[in-house]
Amino acid sequence: MVDSVIKVSNLRKYFKVLNRREGFWGTVKDLFSQDYFYVKAVDGISMEIKEGEIVGFLGPNGAGKSTTIKIMTGVLEPDGGEVLINNVIPYKDRIKNAKNIGVVFGQRTQLWWSLPLIESFKILKEIYEIDERTFKENLELFEEIIGIEALYRKPVRQMSLGQRVLCDILASFLHNPKVVFLDEPTIGLDILIKDKVRKLIKELNRRKNTTILLATHDMNDVEALCPRIIVIDKGKIIYDGLLEDLKEKFKMYRKAKIRVGDNVDEEEINKIKVLLLEKFNDVISDCAIKSYWLDISFKKQDVNLLEILRFITNFIPIEDIHTEDIQTEEVIKLIYEESRK
Repeated sequence: MVDSVIKVSNLRKYFKVLNRREGFWGTVKDLFSQDYFYVKAVDGISMEIKEGEIVGFLGPNGAGKSTTIKIMTGVLEPDGGEVLINNVIPYKDRIKNAKNIGVVFGQRTQLWWSLPLIESFKILKEIYEIDERTFKENLELFEEIIGIEALYRKPVRQMSLGQRVLCDILASFLHNPKVVFLDEPTIGLDILIKDKVRKLIKELNRRKNTTILLATHDMNDVEALCPRIIVIDKGKIIYDGLLEDLKEKFKMYRKAKIRVGDNVDEEEINKIKVLLLEKFNDVISDCAIKSYWLDISFKKQDVNLLEILRFITNFIPIEDIHTEDIQTEEVIKLIYEESRK
């Protein structure tokens, strides 16, 4: 039986925030104010992640993803609940926890800005007390997977953003951690570099059986890497399961892209959108306007597309139509909407 290397039970974290006043005198009064309120950043999260899993950790901005990761990495102490990372309580034994994990926070590099890459790796070797044999084996592995030796003599400050992200990910695996946390590793990268990053993460996971928790907004990252996803909103988990199971659940939805005539102005299209949502309130989950196109997501078992088309043609002409299954990103959006009802 595969052990769980990440165990979280009823985790809670609240932040005390000052009710700020406007203007100069409001700022002065705030210096002596006791008017605070509490924000529930993490509100009773529980999960277990087994050795070797790659799990997508998804949620909108402010959902509590980064706060949860900071607790798991020992940066923050929770206000309640329990967390074990490889049987270590991270905020009580930060040094031991740090030796067992790797972390990449967005574009915050852990490499030394003015030093060549190989010198940064050597410094990390000493910090993590990596023996010479393991260090050489990992460098050889990195060279085999991605040809990193071409960057060894290049100072980090001279690297492109994509090169630096790749090197940061490699640095997080250098000491053979049991768990690696990746918080938005592909943010700001172009498509080709993103693809290379995904291949690197997948190959390192396969070769080393490292458990990876990937926090991202990029659904292509999720599709490429994460069989399982955990979706969080307002500090609570709203879905924890297989990505394919989730997509299966929402196969009832279809998307229709409807092209209206060129002679229809934007105001008329907006009126049709309002009328559609009123008429098919319970079966249309989303309706967006993109130029002369209406993008409509609907429950196909509850309404026939022909009914929607007939309704629209009562008001404006239709020139073209395409239908497709909704994408993963839209599935996640539907989960958020369902959780907030």
